[in-house]
Formats: sequence, C-alpha cells, structure tokens
Amino acid sequence: MMRKVLTIAGSDSCGGAGIQADLKTFAALGVYGMSVVTAVTAQNTQGVKDYEDVSPELIKKQIEAVFEDITVDAVKIGMVSRREAIEVIRECLLKYKAENVVLDPVMYSTTGHELSRQGAKEALVEGLLPLAKVVTPNIFEAQAMADIKISTGEDMEKAARIIHGRGAGNVLVKGGHLQGDEALDVFFDGNDISYLSFRRIKTQNTHGTGCTLSSAIASYLAKGFAVHEAVASAKQYVSAAIERSFAIGKGAGPVNHMYMFNSEKS
Repeated sequence: MMRKVLTIAGSDSCGGAGIQADLKTFAALGVYGMSVVTAVTAQNTQGVKDYEDVSPELIKKQIEAVFEDITVDAVKIGMVSRREAIEVIRECLLKYKAENVVLDPVMYSTTGHELSRQGAKEALVEGLLPLAKVVTPNIFEAQAMADIKISTGEDMEKAARIIHGRGAGNVLVKGGHLQGDEALDVFFDGNDISYLSFRRIKTQNTHGTGCTLSSAIASYLAKGFAVHEAVASAKQYVSAAIERSFAIGKGAGPVNHMYMFNSEKS
C-alpha cells in the first residue's frame, strides 16, 4: 500500500528546501507526497530575498481539502511564521487526529535570514510542540525553544530534555552548526539519550538539509518504522544526499535528494 505524507511548509523558489525538498524526499523514499503551502519565499542559493505568508484561511482550506479526501499517514510541518497560521494548523491537526507529526521548527534560513514573525516562537512551542511525535531543531532553534546557550554536546542534551518537557514526544537536536570533524546530533525519547555521530562532509552544498531530514523521518514513520529506526534511517539518507550534493548557482547548492537514481556529485 502506498503511504501518504503531507508537508505543511513554505515554498523555495530555487527548489532546494521547503516543500520542494520535501516532495523530492517523499518521492525518493517511496511515499506519496502532498503539500500545504504556508509561505512563498523569493530565494536562491545565496539567501532569502523576501517572503510572503499565505493567509491562515487558505492554509486551513488546503489542510481540509487533503484530510477530507485522503488518508494521511504522516505530517511534516516546516516554515510557519505567523501565530494565526500556527493556531489554524493546530486546530486542523487535532480535528483530523493527525498521526506521526514531525515538526521542523524553521525559524532561520541556512544563511541566517529570520523566518518567523513576532509571537510565532511562543505559539509554536505552546501549540504545535505537544502534537509532535518528533521535533528536529538545529542549534539556533533549540536555543530559542529551550532558552539556553548551546556550545557543547552536554548543552544539546540539556536542551533536548527541556524541549521534551515542553511537550514534544521525541527530540532530535541537530549539531551540524557546531565545530568538529564529526556532525553530532542528540536524540531524546523521554527516557534515554542517544548520540548520532556522522563524519562531517566538507561541502557548502547543504541547502535544505533540515527540511530533507524532517521529511525523511516523516516518510519512515508513515512506512511503519519505530521512531528510533526512522530517525537513524533518515540520518543515513541525508548524509548520503549531502555526500552526493551538487553545485548550482553562486552559493550553497542543494543536497542530492535523488542520489540513488543518478550519479551526480559536487
């Protein structure tokens, strides 16, 4: 049976992140992808130029259109920059009893552009975090959600525990922005801490890694994987996609979502 996964996220005009990355990931991992657009960004490999939010009313209608017709096996939530939109998404996910929700709390682009409006962080933590089976903040997002400074693996562990205490089912704090030869992530399931370490791949072509990881986790959850297995499998997929990434444009190119179907490398 074809599993079906919905992404609720922003659109990336250069195709490396956002719903474009999510849909490519879904296709690569053998699930059927659907999308609800929350924002339209004007961006390229050098950064985000501008963005406009989709109205909460239209976000709601998009979600309703999908759930009223199609069984949704998992949901990935990405860029949602307004409190009103977050409240609508929460209302809809509760109404339709959405399962396997993966929250990627997109607050900043890879190039540092802020992607959330005033009050959005609080609304996200209070409204969407308790619905998430897995939440996947990077260092900067984990700092904002846990209200602590992160500079070590121990800090990441502390942040994971705090974020879990605020309602998330499982927390994956991504350490890609820390220095070192290994890219270290910290996973907390409410009981045990796990460290996921991968060799750091030397490339600037990492556009969309966060979107890709969260959508991969959602894909594996939809296919029936246990949470630990889904996270580990998603990490392996993203690492391979980074290793086979390629350059487009003048800045950070995308990961290679379809690496298993081609041999393109950076």
